[in-house]
Amino acid sequence: MKHWTPVLPARDARSWRQPVYALLLFAVVAVALRLHDFGNPVIHVDEQYYLLVGDRMLHGAVPYVDFWDRKPPGLFLLFAAMRLLPGNGILAYQLAATLFAALTAGLIALSARRVGARTIGAAAAGCAYLLWLGYLSGRGGQSPVFYNLFMAGAGWLTLRLPALAVVRDRRAIVLHGTAACLLAGLAIQTKYTPVVEGTFFGLAHCWYLHRAGARLPLLGAAAALWALLGLAPTLAAIAWYHAQGPAAFAGFWFSNFASVALRRGYPTAKIAGRLAGTAAQLSPFFVAAARSWRRQPTARRAELQVALGWLAAALIGFAMIGAFFDHYALPLLVPFAIVAAPALGRSRRLLGASAAAAAILFAVHWQTEPDDRATASAATRILAAHADKGCPYVFAGDAVLYLLAHACVPTAYAFPSTLAYEAEQGATGIDEAAEVRRIMARRPPVVVTMDPPLAPWNPQSLAVMTPRLARDYRLALTAPREESHLLVYVRRELAR
Repeated sequence: MKHWTPVLPARDARSWRQPVYALLLFAVVAVALRLHDFGNPVIHVDEQYYLLVGDRMLHGAVPYVDFWDRKPPGLFLLFAAMRLLPGNGILAYQLAATLFAALTAGLIALSARRVGARTIGAAAAGCAYLLWLGYLSGRGGQSPVFYNLFMAGAGWLTLRLPALAVVRDRRAIVLHGTAACLLAGLAIQTKYTPVVEGTFFGLAHCWYLHRAGARLPLLGAAAALWALLGLAPTLAAIAWYHAQGPAAFAGFWFSNFASVALRRGYPTAKIAGRLAGTAAQLSPFFVAAARSWRRQPTARRAELQVALGWLAAALIGFAMIGAFFDHYALPLLVPFAIVAAPALGRSRRLLGASAAAAAILFAVHWQTEPDDRATASAATRILAAHADKGCPYVFAGDAVLYLLAHACVPTAYAFPSTLAYEAEQGATGIDEAAEVRRIMARRPPVVVTMDPPLAPWNPQSLAVMTPRLARDYRLALTAPREESHLLVYVRRELAR
């Protein structure tokens, strides 16, 4: 008897090939956009600090005990894992971020197809995500560059709910909710604001499970399971710190859940300027999303409504903190790109206008964003030359200098703005000026600061620092750093 081998229809074969081709496209685009910054240690102050903490965790440091910050421990674990890769960690985290960005773009394209976008619209949405990451300070390893992948996966699963409810596949909805809420829980352990989007995903699963005919016992059990999975990574972190003792747990709890309410607000004019700048850069997404809503295809109306609900949840998360730095808008890009995709695929004029906007923004950012790696290298050489004389102190500037110079860190409050800038005054749980006084009493061999500062100084901390620099230190380096200058001082007897 002749052996029979099933043959997939041509369209099924294409359905497997298209996502692979799309992912290759996004990988190429991601590498092309980020190649210039590979190896640059000073892309953004935030990711410098994450890498420093991840590096020192491999040598026994404990976040919130040895290094203070408000980000959840999952983010530092991620950077510690990347620090295990060869090299000093700079290129490793940047390559990992590139991979995460490309995979996120792939999920955006798949989700865009689910809300009715054509192939060209889905591809444009994925590429737009990769482009706008760079425009919103996400060209390196900001936390949303990583956790957006988890949220994109959870969102893709959630967008399948309307179809599953139609066929009353309650088992599939429960399984999708299990995976989506666990992914959201992982994102929450990378930054806490995704809790809003995660809550939306959970509620959407509850609604569609009800629409699929689930009775109250199943609905209640599923909702409890999903909530538990969404909280599980954070509950695990709480349990771990509780097991370390009262002091470690108190530090973890204060920094993660209490200190954010103590931060000082920024001036209204500065907030308005940030919002205006972010809104202007996101305006192509607003236009395309509105066009998608007005001309939504009837067959995919429910899926598009789910995507819009997701976008609304992301906007709430964006508004929660209130500081409105541009990188706080990075989580908006995933649902925005998905909602915009149908319009981008249907209108050549809109697609062309969006491409023109992307080109203009690319040119502006290329011309205005400095490459300060030479400044970092010069400062690193000075720190490394005196590393055997004690711990240097980066009062304001780049925390990555500790890592590059293989230097010890003189304080748990090593993120430079924590002790130096007014916004953190009274929000750290300590007397910031007293901590600066303690550090300077140990006579660090090198002190790094900025002139002018990137934010208003903490006046009490500055009052401690200024006379000591004038009396005991000599300026060894002045070099450009963003819109300011990095100043490196060496103790007078060492500078001779």
